[in-house]
Amino acid sequence: MTFIKLCGFRDRSTLDVALSLDVDAIGFVFVRSPRQISVEDARPLVELTRGRAEPVGVFKGATVSDILATASDAGLHTVQVHDLAGSDDVSRLHDAGLTVYRAVTAGADYTSIGEDDLLIDGSTAGAGEAWDWDRLERPDRPWILAGGLGVENVREGIAATGAAGVDVSSGIESSRGVKDARLIERFVAEVRR
Repeated sequence: MTFIKLCGFRDRSTLDVALSLDVDAIGFVFVRSPRQISVEDARPLVELTRGRAEPVGVFKGATVSDILATASDAGLHTVQVHDLAGSDDVSRLHDAGLTVYRAVTAGADYTSIGEDDLLIDGSTAGAGEAWDWDRLERPDRPWILAGGLGVENVREGIAATGAAGVDVSSGIESSRGVKDARLIERFVAEVRR
């Protein structure tokens, strides 16, 4: 079954919809964006998510120390980091008991640096822009596809890339940063179809 991560949640009502669909992971964004959430606002949503889906903190441009502090304050055990410097960063996160998703853009070096999961996004991480999956050099291990996915193309993306999982944010929004319950339901149904 395809791994499903839905990302960028900031409110209880749409999070409840996502959790009712038994998805695998829910992302909380700690990066300046329309989806950014504060630690204070994330903490109760992370707690609600725990045991139903894996809550994942999403980071870019943060130091390892900042990631560790935010993860601890928000109650997170899994982080997705878009700019890990190398295996030492991963080791520090692992030493703190965190599971690590390494997020890279298409065409990057996919060689493992010790991360638990690899997520491949389009040329601009987090932009929600579709990219040329046919030109992707596939990693030789399971990985998660992100970037420009939506109801209309997620099945095509899975088929074209062989990804073991998908990660979506803008594709389940009615406007930038605003989650849409109906799109969440349709996206999950389409992945599982």
